[in-house]
Amino acid sequence: MLITTGDHETSAAVRRAKELAGLAGVPYVSRSRTSLARLAERHGDGDILVVLEKGARLHRTGREPMTFHPSMAFVRAKRLFKGENDAMLDAARVVPGDVIIDGTAGLGSDAMVFSIAAGAEGQVLALEDSLPLWALLTEGLKFYVSGLPAFDEALRRIEPIHTNHLDALRAMPDKSADIVYFDPMFRDPIAESSSISPLRTFANPNRLDPEAVKEACRVARKTVVLKEQRGSGEFDRLGFAASSRSHTKIAYGVISLDPKR
Repeated sequence: MLITTGDHETSAAVRRAKELAGLAGVPYVSRSRTSLARLAERHGDGDILVVLEKGARLHRTGREPMTFHPSMAFVRAKRLFKGENDAMLDAARVVPGDVIIDGTAGLGSDAMVFSIAAGAEGQVLALEDSLPLWALLTEGLKFYVSGLPAFDEALRRIEPIHTNHLDALRAMPDKSADIVYFDPMFRDPIAESSSISPLRTFANPNRLDPEAVKEACRVARKTVVLKEQRGSGEFDRLGFAASSRSHTKIAYGVISLDPKR
């Protein structure tokens, strides 16, 4: 992967691009009004992250580019700020102050909603094992501006970590988080938005490993939650009790670890 800026290389954009390249351990390349296709050919790498004024955009040669955007998370956030419920938060039993691990962060849509619910006193760790997606997520969470300050503050509180969730969970102490959440990529996609479809190019398509669920149950104090299609056999395979709203195409499977609930 390469990291560069847009056509107009402002000093702020160059500084951000260099900082992100250092964090990711990949080359920073000066744009110098060069096309992305030429940069990819010159450096022998088709994955290019472009730092923008208020976020970032990810390119892969021959694929549709993907710009960081909260998508439906922003709609869900506005509903939360109005006092409405959210099915994922209800399933996970989130309360302010919770420590939440999103094991399959992607572009952080669910992590954003968790961050709002956990509040400033809580903590959300967003784990992502795809380096390009992690870089896009990291830059977006820092610099995306929605126009809704409370939502932007929730984004800034999320901690994106480039790691495989199983490796990360194995290294965590017992009962060190309240909730562990998984949203593996659906293998049989339902109707997708334009923001989700390009994600498949970069995301890990593997099924969730039972070992990851076992480790999640060791780490979590309250719940382990799995997002899947309604009627999915993954809930039975992995030991989750499905909890869903009848009018939705997705469901949340829950393993409750609190004996009082």
